[in-house]
Order: sequence, then structure tokens, then C-alpha cells
Amino acid sequence: MSEAIQVEVPAVGESISEVQIGQWLKAEGDWVDSGEDLVEIETEKASVQIPAPGSGFLGKISKQEEEFANVGDVIAVIEPGEKPAQVATSESSKASPAAPTSSSESSGFVMPAAQRLLDEHGLSASQVPAHGPGGRLLKEDVLAFVRDQKSSPPVPAAPPSRSETSLVTNDSELRGEEIKPLSMLRRTIAARLVEAQQTAALLTTFNEIDMDPTMKIRKKYKEQFLERHGVKLGFMSFFAKAAVEALRRYPAVNAEIRGDDVVYRHYQDIGVAIGGGKGLVVPVLRNVERMSFADVEQSIGNFARQAGENRLQPADLIGGTFTISNGGVYGSLLSTPIVNPPQSGILGLHSIQQRPVAIDGNVVVRPMMYVALTYDHRIVDGREAVGFLKTIKDVIEDPARLFLEL
Repeated sequence: MSEAIQVEVPAVGESISEVQIGQWLKAEGDWVDSGEDLVEIETEKASVQIPAPGSGFLGKISKQEEEFANVGDVIAVIEPGEKPAQVATSESSKASPAAPTSSSESSGFVMPAAQRLLDEHGLSASQVPAHGPGGRLLKEDVLAFVRDQKSSPPVPAAPPSRSETSLVTNDSELRGEEIKPLSMLRRTIAARLVEAQQTAALLTTFNEIDMDPTMKIRKKYKEQFLERHGVKLGFMSFFAKAAVEALRRYPAVNAEIRGDDVVYRHYQDIGVAIGGGKGLVVPVLRNVERMSFADVEQSIGNFARQAGENRLQPADLIGGTFTISNGGVYGSLLSTPIVNPPQSGILGLHSIQQRPVAIDGNVVVRPMMYVALTYDHRIVDGREAVGFLKTIKDVIEDPARLFLEL
């Protein structure tokens, strides 16, 4: 009889020795194919998926969700065997169109953690929309569904009877607590934010930008851009290229303090904050000064897809020289972003709002955006910070100076 195949925590990046178990994509007893995604693990930098090292039945899982493990630890075993006929049949049926299935037939797409939540809340898989890879129902889907149900207006109830009003409410049922370990990614974010506050002399300066010129040129060329490059023309590419120009004019914002030295970079690696499956991540666009608008948009789109599937690699998140964070997509009007050490600056973008402004002595309504630059005052002077934001403003308000590959 063949020996069991051990599933070990792989080396997922330099200096990373500990990981946190995320979601098991298979349950004990399930058949798995070699190379099939088996479990998500979370490092201090990103979430990655471990593929099955061989085919067989998933045996004992020794590390459950949210538990910690070291690189090299055995977290499960796979028992070799013959693939069950029903599994092979179901896989072949997926290749051809099939009739709609019932909720019981689709339960194979329900992840174990999601099933536990369904049972806990008395729900069925057919009630909850699935957003996971391949149509899988994830625990995040169930949690979102439960939150939406709780936020829905309650159905008016009949007036309570006298006997019901005499009952005493048990406050302990309404004041429950749940304790969970801080995730690896959130622990790293917390540590870096505290480091930035404790080691850098952070200061934020603001400006506002009339987005009308950029919005007009985007509207004018968006169809041609999409047809030529196969990707939509967004605002982030404008701001990324504007940042390149500003970083060239004010190189201290692109530099870092290293001991008693200042390291000036002659390239611009810009991190772009993206909402992912495990929260906010900041993948890095390398050498943006050499990238076209299409390159920027395609790279951001790829990173967003990978983040949504928790497939970003640690190497995608390190080495940036500057960061752009767009809180406007969440409705933020104004904020003071915190730099990502050892960087010296971060640009915060915000919501575009129609506001009255004075232009040539007349009050007109324009789509305006507040922008913020938080910078390390140890290396960047106030004059440089203000000039940096002014450059961003000038470029966005006169986008014709930027070259679009149309």
C-alpha cells in the first residue's frame, strides 16, 4: 500500500517562518487531484493557496482554520487511492452544459467553513449567493449574507401580550463576545502603522483638484482605449503618471532614510492600495516611469483579480518607493493616510463631488477631489510637499501634457 502524502507548509517568502491557516478548500475524506488548490494560508504579507502535492483522499487535517503553523509543518495528509467513479463522472459532466441542479446537488461547492456557518444560522446553500473561485460558497459569502439580513428593516411584529411583556430579557444573550486571533496580515499592518507613527515625523498637506478636464478626456477616448488595449481607462493611470512627474521634480518624496544616509531612487515603484479578499493590500507597480497608461491599467486589473482570489504573492507587495491610496472608492471625502515604512510619502485620493468653486470671478459647479500627501518631515520639507501636490494638481487639471497611447 502506498504511503500517505504529507501536506507541508511551503516556504512562501524570504524571512517568513510562520503562517496562519485560512480556509480549507476540501474537507476530510474528499478526493483531491495533484496540483488542485487545497488550503489558503495567510502570511504577514499576503494570502496564498497551497496545491495538493499528490492525488488521493484528504486524510487527517492537523491544523484548523485560524491556527498558526511554521514553514515545514505537516498540516494534513493525503491517502493515495483510486479516484471514485462518481467524482470522475461529475467532472466530465462539468465539461458539457447541464440542467440546473438543486441545492443538495450543488453542495459540493460549499466550503467546510461556510457549511458550519450555514448550519449555525439555519441557512441552506441555495439561499446565499456564492462569489468564490469556481462558484464556491465561502464563509465570507455567508457572513456577508447574515450581515445584510441583520441590516434589513425588521418585519413589524404584533403587539406583545401581557404575559410576554412580563418576561425578563436575558442581557447576556444580547451582549455576547467572540474572541479570534489577530490575522497574520492584520498583525503586520498594525506593526507597520505603529512603526510609522513612532519612527517618522509625519505631516499631511492638502489640495483640491478640478477633475473636469481629466473626466472629459477620459470620456472622449475611453472607447478607443478599450478597443486598442482591451482594458478600461481609469483614473488611477492618470494619477500614477502624474505621481511619476511629481516624484521626478521632488526626489526626496521618492527617497528613504537608511541609517544616517538618504537613499535617492532613480526609478518609481508605486504601490497601489487595493481591497482584497483578506482586506486592503498594496501590490507594487514596478518602474512606472517606463509604463504606458495601458500597462498601468492592466497591471492594476490583474492585481485586483489576484487579490480577490487571495493569490497575490509576497513578492508582489514589497519594494515600493511611494504609495497611492484611493479612499474615494469607499466614499471618503478627506483623510490623512499613513506612510508605508520605509517610504517617505503616500498620496491619498478621495471622492469626486460636485462643488461650487470660483473660476475667473464666477461661481461654477465642478467635480472636485481633495488630495492629501502624508510625508516624512525628516526628509521632505514643507515646500517640497506643497510643490509635489501642486504638480499632481497641474497634471490632472491639464492631462493633455500626458501621453496616451491611442
